Amino acid sequence: MSSKVKAEYIWIDGTEPTAQLRSKTRILDSAEKAKLENLPIWGFDGSSTNQAEGTSSDCQLKPVAVFPDPVRGGEHVLVLAEVLNVDGTPHSTNTRALLTPIAEKYAGQDPWFGIEQEYTLFKDGRPLGFPEHGYPGPQGPYYCGIGADKAFGRDIVEEHLDACIAAGLTVSGINAEVMPGQWEFQIGAAGPVEVSDHIWIARYLAALIAEKHGVVFSIDPKPVKGDWNGAGAHTNFSTQAMREGYDPIITACEALGEKFLEHVKAYGAGVEDRLTGAHETAPWSEFSYGVSNRAASIRLPWQVEIERKGYLEDRRPNANMDPYVVTRLITDTCCTALEKAGQV
Repeated sequence: MSSKVKAEYIWIDGTEPTAQLRSKTRILDSAEKAKLENLPIWGFDGSSTNQAEGTSSDCQLKPVAVFPDPVRGGEHVLVLAEVLNVDGTPHSTNTRALLTPIAEKYAGQDPWFGIEQEYTLFKDGRPLGFPEHGYPGPQGPYYCGIGADKAFGRDIVEEHLDACIAAGLTVSGINAEVMPGQWEFQIGAAGPVEVSDHIWIARYLAALIAEKHGVVFSIDPKPVKGDWNGAGAHTNFSTQAMREGYDPIITACEALGEKFLEHVKAYGAGVEDRLTGAHETAPWSEFSYGVSNRAASIRLPWQVEIERKGYLEDRRPNANMDPYVVTRLITDTCCTALEKAGQV
């Protein structure tokens, strides 16, 4: 049996307005060389990924996390990499490098995130479950639905779930969503850097597995225009103080309200199309929070109010959001306010 190991280097490109995943394979001589501390920095053509000009096209891939490769199996690995300039500085598209110092600054507050990644599976240009002409029956029976007339693409979803578990991701669940062909997986609870890394790897695996089935994995926030739910990435957040008391939760909500426009503008391209005030959303241009209210910007689960402790759910991030950006903004805004209030 060959001792060679396939290391799939995965990175985030410079496509605008929504960055895309890229990957390429490097062959290593042994599993020992596939450990994070031994993985080499590797170059790539940034002019082909919207990250450099052709006259100065070299960029670098710096490994930052390694996972077992559940698709290739064996000792093969997935390597999440940050993009660096040739001088070793973070590339302008490297949003992970902006998150890391914020996560370190507020590590003492022990921030946790749980992200609910919604997505849509497309075949032949339309969501699974949509007929070739016209539309399926209206929304209602599809959310957490059972049966071939309600759940479309379950084989892909189950295969993806198994892959996430095998890769060691902090996946905590899946469910069918409100629109046909639309599903969700949840990542967390984990710290801001870890949860973001795991979201990107879970997205990579979803796209790869869907590709094998001839299906497209889409995180378009409004995949079908009209009276159909969009796709979000509801982001649950807490600190140690929030998990122990109610007043810090209110402090965090108020702090998010003070910076609501700054946040919502960075929560994914097309956020205005999804956050309309309909389809379980609050208008993007307004801020609100409330208990058990899915039409609010921030929802406080009913048990949080009863138990007087827990977490908040920011319902505004789009499915196509960059988790490094979203977790950085929420951590910085909320932890700064909690520190100022002495609620740490």
